[in-house]
Amino acid sequence: MRGEPSCPKCGGRVRAPGLFADAWQCDAHGTVHPLQPVVPPSVEALSVVVHRSHVPVWMPWPLPVGWLFSGVACAGDDRSGGRATAVACSGPGPLGGSGELILVAEELGVGLGARYAGLPGPDPGPHMDVARPPQAKVHAAGRPTPLWHVKDTPADRAVFAGEARGLWLWAVVWPEQSGLLMYDELVLTDLRDAGAEVELLPCGALSPRILTP
Repeated sequence: MRGEPSCPKCGGRVRAPGLFADAWQCDAHGTVHPLQPVVPPSVEALSVVVHRSHVPVWMPWPLPVGWLFSGVACAGDDRSGGRATAVACSGPGPLGGSGELILVAEELGVGLGARYAGLPGPDPGPHMDVARPPQAKVHAAGRPTPLWHVKDTPADRAVFAGEARGLWLWAVVWPEQSGLLMYDELVLTDLRDAGAEVELLPCGALSPRILTP
C-alpha cells in the first residue's frame, strides 16, 4: 500500500493544499515541500524521480566495488517538481562490515539533508567551518567539489556538506568509520544527465536508513 507524503524536516504528517492554504503544511514547520513515500529500489522508481526533479540526483558513478543502489527519495509535489532528492547506496565498508551512503541535493531551506544528518536544520551552514580547508572532495558532474565535515551530528554517522550546481550537497555515511569512503574523491553523476547506462544500475534491498534517518 502506498504511503502518504510527510514533512521532509521531521517526518510528521502534512496537509495538502486546500481552501485556506495553497501549499503543503506541517504543524511544526509550516509550509514545506512534501517528502513523497519511498518505494523499493528499482530503475523504474529512480527514473520517476529523475524526470520530475528540479535538483540533481547524485549517484556515485561508477559505484564503489560491491556497492548497490538501495533507495531514492524526493521532496516536492506534482506542481512544484522535485526540490530535494536523496539517493541511498549500500555496500562493504572501508574497514569491514557494511556501509550506507545517502547523497542529498536540495534547495535552501528544504531540510531533508539535515534530517538525515540528525541536525535540527534546515541547512548545514552553522555546523560547517568553511574558514578551514575542506576535509573531503568529490567530483560532481565533472567539477571538483569541496565538502566540509559537519559537526554536532550523532556519533553513529559521518556527515559532509558543500555546494554543487548552486545547491546544497550532503553526504551522510553510516557507520561513522565508513566516512573514510569520502576521502577517495568519489565521482558523482547527476542522473538527469545520464544515458541508457542507468538501466544497468545494480539494485539491492531497500536501505532502512532512507526510511528512518
